[in-house]
Amino acid sequence: MSFEPPESTVAPPEGAPELSSSDPSRRTFLATTTAVGGAVVVGGLVAGQSVFGAEPADAAQASPRSRVSLTVNGERHTVTVDNRTSLLDLLREHLGLTGSKKGCNAGACGACTVLVDGRRVNSCLTLAVRLDGAEVATIEGLSKGERLHPLQQAFIDQDAFQCGYCTSGQIMSGVGCIDEGHTGSPEEIREFMSGNICRCGCYVKIVRAVEQAAHGK
Repeated sequence: MSFEPPESTVAPPEGAPELSSSDPSRRTFLATTTAVGGAVVVGGLVAGQSVFGAEPADAAQASPRSRVSLTVNGERHTVTVDNRTSLLDLLREHLGLTGSKKGCNAGACGACTVLVDGRRVNSCLTLAVRLDGAEVATIEGLSKGERLHPLQQAFIDQDAFQCGYCTSGQIMSGVGCIDEGHTGSPEEIREFMSGNICRCGCYVKIVRAVEQAAHGK
């Protein structure tokens, strides 16, 4: 069954142009104008290039970059980075220090925890360009040669990890927790380590490891 509308037998208004047999029908017009990509030519009119193939705007220029100097694990580094670069990406991608892990990349899991001027920070949320002149400590800088940091050794003694993905952040946060003096009780340790998530559920052993490093228990 055809759904083409019947041809009109009503004469066009006086003065209106007559349609020739070569003029496009409504169906042809719609099919032509909905073609994807390229220029559309209808009745001698040329439509502009599709917006999907438009060139980037002039405003999309290279992002500003800055030079930053900071000390990481006792070694001075000077690098030029995109102003949007996080401390975590600076450590991992520019300095090759991959011990700090990128977990949620939103400051919610603590896997990227490092110490900046002795204070715990989520390196995924910290802009590198704001740390010019700062001192940064990562998991790679804790041990002294073959001698592990007391908290690293305590994690081994207490079997305080399984998959190990969060471990570097847990240890760095634990070091900060000890240095801050928040190890008076298991409850206090849990409170001040609450920003570090362990998907394996090793919290009890992590607390014991922090106690061991802080008090020799």
